[in-house]
Amino acid sequence: MNGIYPALLTPLAQDGTLHQATLEASLHRIYDAGCQGVYIAGSTGEGLLLDPQLREDLTAATVKSTPAGRKIIVHVGANSTATAVRLAKHAEKAGAHAISSIAPPGPFSFDDIESYYQTLAAATSLPLILYFFPASAPAVSTYAHLERLCAIPNVAGVKFTSFDLYTLSRIPLELQKFVWNGHDEVLAAGLLMGACGGVGSIYNIEPGLFLGIYNATQQGNWAEARRLQDRANQLITIVLGYPLFPALKQILTWRGLDMGACVPPRRSLSDAQQTQLSEQLEAAGFATRR
Repeated sequence: MNGIYPALLTPLAQDGTLHQATLEASLHRIYDAGCQGVYIAGSTGEGLLLDPQLREDLTAATVKSTPAGRKIIVHVGANSTATAVRLAKHAEKAGAHAISSIAPPGPFSFDDIESYYQTLAAATSLPLILYFFPASAPAVSTYAHLERLCAIPNVAGVKFTSFDLYTLSRIPLELQKFVWNGHDEVLAAGLLMGACGGVGSIYNIEPGLFLGIYNATQQGNWAEARRLQDRANQLITIVLGYPLFPALKQILTWRGLDMGACVPPRRSLSDAQQTQLSEQLEAAGFATRR
């Protein structure tokens, strides 16, 4: 599971169905850049807002358009355990390489979340990748929580979306699980502290830039990794000035990939926001149209 895995945006047609031609083009672009795989239907892919059937269609289409040697990780998190299990079983049947899940949204206790992950891990033979994202799922927020969850059979690793890189470093050393860096802003630092790769939203825009960070760290060229991280953070700072997912979809649409709108209640960028975003990207040397 080493490498760079864009958290894929889900392209949607005007009627809300999967835009398969755009999905195929998006995947080819990511794989041609050299990415080791993709992470689909997560927060960036709006998975929790999509109908389960559409998520299954997305999984099947991604498997169909993925060449040998690249890995597909399917986020199966859902509002109910039954739906998550359904999606996990479909992912295994479709040919995915692993499943992942954020803790279900809501005021659940840690024991509730532990039971959820136990059921999900037992539902298939696919390795399960946990989420550690305290800002989004505070029921899992401590190292002690990770210790218990990583002891569940079939748990292979952790998608770690926190700036607490000390805790990140303990996962591969003490818990013997792989860990993916989740915050795009600190990919180089996460790799230094023991992450084997990264899953990120901004990777969709400039996959080659984040691959450059990863490759530099694998070569021990930390000065180059820092230089590229600084460049990536220029892009991140601009994009985070806008609603994130609508901005990402707009940028890819400018670049020839018709991503469609986000799932309501998210709104598309206004005309004024589009103009300002385009100007900021161009001024920083990030082309909006290619």
